[in-house]
Order: sequence, then C-alpha cells, then structure tokens
Amino acid sequence: MSPRQMPVGTLVASTGTRPVVVIPAYKPSPILPELVRSLLDSPSIAAVVVINDGSGREFSAIFAELREMPRVTILEHAVNLGKGAALKTGLNYVACNFPESDGAVTGDADGQHRPADILATAQGLAATPQSVVLGARQFDGDVPGRSKFGNTITRYIMRAVTGQKLTDTQTGLRGIPMDFIPDLLRSKATGYDFELDMLVQCKYTNRHIREVPIATIYIDQNRSSHFNPLLDSMRIYFVFIRFAAVSLTTAGIDNLAFVLALRFTSTIWVCMVAARLVAAAFNYYANKRGVFHSKAANLAALPKYWLSLLVAGVLSYGLIELIISYSSLGVVSAKMLAETVMLLFSFVIQRDFVFSQKPSR
Repeated sequence: MSPRQMPVGTLVASTGTRPVVVIPAYKPSPILPELVRSLLDSPSIAAVVVINDGSGREFSAIFAELREMPRVTILEHAVNLGKGAALKTGLNYVACNFPESDGAVTGDADGQHRPADILATAQGLAATPQSVVLGARQFDGDVPGRSKFGNTITRYIMRAVTGQKLTDTQTGLRGIPMDFIPDLLRSKATGYDFELDMLVQCKYTNRHIREVPIATIYIDQNRSSHFNPLLDSMRIYFVFIRFAAVSLTTAGIDNLAFVLALRFTSTIWVCMVAARLVAAAFNYYANKRGVFHSKAANLAALPKYWLSLLVAGVLSYGLIELIISYSSLGVVSAKMLAETVMLLFSFVIQRDFVFSQKPSR
C-alpha cells in the first residue's frame, strides 16, 4: 500500500524548468529551516519539497516553521518508512506537479550539505538535464572513520561490478533528471540501498553521471546520521547479490545439462553446446531484466548475446582442454574451473556490450 502523502503549505506547481529540491527528513536538524530559506532566496530553485518521514511530535515545530514558507510543500509519512521510500515520495510529487522542470535535487536534512553546494548541483542539472549530477565529497581532512570506510568499500565494489569510477557513491546530494524519475519510482528499494540502486540503474541504462566537488561536512563526527555502517551497508551490498545469483543459477543449469549430455556422448564440444543452449534462455532474460535492468531491444541484444556466448564458449573450451592436458582433473572439474575463470569475462561483455544502450546525456 502506498504511503499517505499529505501536501501541506502554499505551493503552486511551476511550469518553469528550474529544478525542485527534495529533502527527506527523519528527525531533522534544527538548522533545516535556515537551509530551506537560503535555497528559496536563489533564482536557481523552483520550490522545495520536504518529506517528514515519521519524525514524531517532538519535531513538529521544525515542520510548522517550514509550513509557513512560500514555495515549500511538506509531505507526511505516518511512520518512518526509510530514506528510499521518502525520496520516492518526493520524486513522485515533483514528477506530478512540476512536469516541465529539469528534475529534482535531493539533499539531506542534517546540515551536511551547504546551500551553495545544493545550488551548484541544481545548476549542474540545469546545464545537463539528461545527466545525473552527484555532489561528490573529497574525504580529505578530519573525516569520521565509519564514513570513510563505508564509502571506500562501496566505491571499490561499484567499480568492480559496474565499471563506474566514482568519487562518492554514498552522497545524498544528487541532481536527478525528470525523465529518470519514472525508472527510480519502480525501484523496490526503500532504505539507503535506493541511492546505490540509482547508480546501478545509471550504469545499465547508460545514464551519464557527472560529479561536482562539494564540501565534506560532518557535524559532531556525524553522530546525527541515521546511517548504520553495518546494517545499512549490508542492505546496500544485497543489491549485488542478484549479480552472483543469476550467474550461479545459470552455472548450475549449464553444469547439470553438461553432465546429462555426457551420458549420451563423450564429445566435449557437443556437450558444451547442448548445455549452453539450455542455460542461455534462462541467462538471457534473467540478466536483461533482473541484473542489468536493460531496455535494449531484443532484436539488437540477442545477436550480441549469442556472439558473446560463442566467444566465451570457444575460450572456455580451450581452457578445459588446457586444464585436462596439464592437470589430473576430470572433465567436469576442469569445466567448472574454466567457467569460474570465464565468469568475470562474461559479466563484463554482457554489461558493456550485450545489454548496453545509447547513453542519455
């Protein structure tokens, strides 16, 4: 069931193209009203949408102050639903009420984003309204250990799995193009994993990402942050489980079909072809829809997919013969070892060749 959204305040939907600032707020800092006033003073911003994500009555004064400001809308969640859910609530409101806008700029409610940096991100989005703009922190100086560790680990995982080399994968300051919002609203993520899933979707829809440097600010060693470095990092990394799950399932299907084929013929290449044909149908649709979220037309993707299978199959066959010749391993064990070696190759080829699309810029 969708959360009840209660727009409060005086706000007339703009027909201009200026971005709208979206701020998810769970137990926000008292400086939030000051931040919003600074943003409203700028001609770069059409309006500000704040989502009260079940903060509780003790924070009602902050939202009451915001409610009195012009061009500010307050959306309410009865209970805390998570940052991802709050962001989707705000993005949905922007898409419905500001359809001509370049998009939304998301910022945090804890004072870690300066008004100047939010405005710079908004201007970056206005300059390149087809690109996602990230406000990238530099992580120099006195940075809390849990923040530096979390971003470093996630940055390297993102680089390994998606091929994206980003400075700051966990920044909450982002410029989101209007035509990208419908894709994000379909995401099942509701917590901090929503922001990482956004970057994954950028990769597999070839959505261009720009980074603009922003100040690295941590108030009171970031104690006010609701990001749990252990639990929320685990939720974020669960996004990548689908990558391994499809590969492992496909490998299981392929190996089972290979073993069954060996009962009818001892010719390795015949067994490999039969196994690949059986596993390919599952692998193609699972990767296209569940892993890469690709919208590439089947007419374009399927020929490239079969070509990649042919190349991978030839290389895998060569590896199996090589392993058998220079080791004491049997055929099945040699195949499993060869396929493990080929896994990364196959992933990269499908990511960057088979399911790639024309970049959005």
